[in-house]
Amino acid sequence: MAKPNYSFQKRQKELEKKKKTEEKAQRKREKQLEETADSEEQPAPAAEENSP
Repeated sequence: MAKPNYSFQKRQKELEKKKKTEEKAQRKREKQLEETADSEEQPAPAAEENSP
């Protein structure tokens, strides 16, 4: 019977975990970009309304 290659399984698990964390970081960056874009658009009209 063949001996299982645990180091290969460990490496695959590490790669999967790294990929997942990178995807999460990318989603977080995209969300921050959306929020900054929204916040840049909204304060200008709000500031005009609050001035009078």
